[in-house]
Amino acid sequence: MFIEGYFSVFNTNYELWEGATESISQGAFSETLGGDIRALIDHETRLVLGRNKAGTLELREDSHGLWGKIRINQNDTDAMNLYSRIQRGDVDQCSFGFDILDENTEYRKDGTVHWEIRKVKLYEVSVVTFPAYQDTSVSARKQDFKEIKQRSLDAWKLLMKKRLEEHNGTKSINA
Repeated sequence: MFIEGYFSVFNTNYELWEGATESISQGAFSETLGGDIRALIDHETRLVLGRNKAGTLELREDSHGLWGKIRINQNDTDAMNLYSRIQRGDVDQCSFGFDILDENTEYRKDGTVHWEIRKVKLYEVSVVTFPAYQDTSVSARKQDFKEIKQRSLDAWKLLMKKRLEEHNGTKSINA
């Protein structure tokens, strides 16, 4: 039993809030995938689904994005409950937690700003109920700057409110 899918899609603009976007560049994960990375449920460190060090989480970067495959422990009731929710379509999105190591900030003439994330340190990937980025089902990043962090939190709150009103996404399960 496996859960698999894309935790990030490259070169796609994600609207963080009105006037602010970001994108993940191809290659952003290339130097971090050998680290000790966990797969979690809703970013909860006590709900570990898999770990690359243990061989229960496979991650790779391809031309489309960051792809992952989690081998489900059938003796873990939390994992089995999540698997059932994914099969039903109740949960169908994902996220990841990381630090930004290299990014480019573009302040545009129209007053908007865009961050191109070029390199990250990946800590975890999660299957989540509410991701921050609607189009790609990706969420949760650790910010380096207090101001950006606060704006991101505010944007996340607005997106979560929007999500409650209209929920949309994709799923991929292999058994």
